[in-house]
Amino acid sequence: MAFLRPLAAALALAVALPVAAADLGDDGLHKPDWLRETFKDLREDLAEANAEGKRLLIIVEQRGCIYCKKMHEEVFPQPQIDALIRDHYFVVQMNLFGDVEATDFDGTALSEKDMAVRWGVMFTPTLIFLPEEVPEGETTADAAVAMMPGAFGPGTTEALLTWVRDHGYENGEHFQRFLAGRLQAAD
Repeated sequence: MAFLRPLAAALALAVALPVAAADLGDDGLHKPDWLRETFKDLREDLAEANAEGKRLLIIVEQRGCIYCKKMHEEVFPQPQIDALIRDHYFVVQMNLFGDVEATDFDGTALSEKDMAVRWGVMFTPTLIFLPEEVPEGETTADAAVAMMPGAFGPGTTEALLTWVRDHGYENGEHFQRFLAGRLQAAD
């Protein structure tokens, strides 16, 4: 049995290590394997996310963004965050300065860069979380249950992914109070 201890220790270390950071695509954006390649018609993306029992998450990034790099190299690869994303989110990437056409929930089709302006996205990365149903005629910005601009550490990111997954926004608990409660519980 003693020979199994080194194997068990190595396995425990491997499980706790972050997943490797994502490669860069031709557009200069990180391309983790949990990212979905879609036609960027958000109505179709939401339907597909719902069919898989997942939440639609849009991540807006730009080439050369040091904060996007931080998220992809230090935060998203954390095992607990990687698992939350893989198990509960259908992630679509938008390029803050991209020319690929995207279609919003109200049927408006614009380039990614014009859509980002429409949604009020001014910083990368920005994570936009959508509900399971978007009322007819609403835009992504109107329907979003949470929008997180900026790079945050693993604790805040994991808390936000959990809060949205668990519909924390529906019970009136502000995300900051949810996060503070998690931090107090950890002490």
